[in-house]
Amino acid sequence: MQSKNIDYSIFFIILSLVVFGMIMISSVSVYPSFKVTSLMVTKGVLSEPNNYFYLIKNITHVVLSFFLFAFIVKTPYSLFEKYAKHIFLACILSLVLVLFIGTTYNGARGWINVPFLPFSLQPVEFMKFGLVIYLAYFLKKRHAQISDFFNGFVPYMFNFGIVMFLLILQPDFGSILICTPLVVAMFFVGGGNVKHLLTSAGVFIVFALSIYGLGKHTTPIDRNSFSYITDRVDNFLADNKNAIQNKTINFQTEQGLIAIGSGWFFGLGFGKSVQKFGYLPEVEGDFIFSVISEELGFVGVLLLVSLYLYIGWRGFLIAEATDNIFGKYVATGITTLLLTQAFINIGVNLNILPLTGITLPFISYGGSSLLSLMLSMWVLLNISRTADFSKVENKTGLFRRNKMS
Repeated sequence: MQSKNIDYSIFFIILSLVVFGMIMISSVSVYPSFKVTSLMVTKGVLSEPNNYFYLIKNITHVVLSFFLFAFIVKTPYSLFEKYAKHIFLACILSLVLVLFIGTTYNGARGWINVPFLPFSLQPVEFMKFGLVIYLAYFLKKRHAQISDFFNGFVPYMFNFGIVMFLLILQPDFGSILICTPLVVAMFFVGGGNVKHLLTSAGVFIVFALSIYGLGKHTTPIDRNSFSYITDRVDNFLADNKNAIQNKTINFQTEQGLIAIGSGWFFGLGFGKSVQKFGYLPEVEGDFIFSVISEELGFVGVLLLVSLYLYIGWRGFLIAEATDNIFGKYVATGITTLLLTQAFINIGVNLNILPLTGITLPFISYGGSSLLSLMLSMWVLLNISRTADFSKVENKTGLFRRNKMS
């Protein structure tokens, strides 16, 4: 029997993660807040510095996201199917626009300053959601042809290729890493030919090596827009001695590992992190996981990872339990998106992946990231209303392919 209510277990876990994120932001952002507000005092923007600049902005992001929830959770997700092409086109245009009027940060041009918003808009975050919606629409429309190379695989990958090309121009290596697994997962669940995926994997490897080669430089004059990607990969592959000596890229990773190692099993205690006081850059963003490890230890990290895995399990269960083909594909894409982003961020903090600039879902500071993730989760919860969980109670496989003729 279909449920009329949303999946409250996911809702309360998301709520818990968001509240936990605000608590951690309050802990890690004291020094960065004082630093940025001190600079604002020198420019005459503020009268005196404070320690809660990032916390106030984070609370604003959370409030906006819950207003979004009140609207989306009551909106039939079939509306996204109806306007899938328009949503995807708007996302593509925003990625084009950012190339001309976007601001640059850490070597990538990806932010647009929008009047009256409390943060710079990052179009790529909303593009991830738009990509899921459009690919789900595409898979449903071409379900009978998706296993065909020219009528299914090629146009499917062409749509992703447009997005990838625009991300390369920014360049945004991290978002490409996130989008690739969700594109593969949706194609697989949609009944696509696995051999075609293996062929595209080979092409992707050659492409990635080409990007790496284009970023190679021998002098600062030789640097180009791809050099920061090459530098991050080189430093990631370097041995520990060289990585520690090179303070330009790997200093952040080094300080993050110090924070993680300091936490041991139970952590130093909430608010007692040392690395957050100017030692670890981007502590409120990309590397908040390291401070969580430092303050709450292995036990806290284990609980956090378990919550992400639970959302992933429920998300794939919702995809399996819904009879709506479009909803099935969207649920698969959104769940894959969340898990990929979470574990890429954790992998970077643990130094098993190169630096990417990817935030930790629901916890890291970032307005665009939080809003787009909350939008995705609210749509997933909306889909859960139509899920018939009774038909998957006695099944063990949650990630099934949809072969339709």
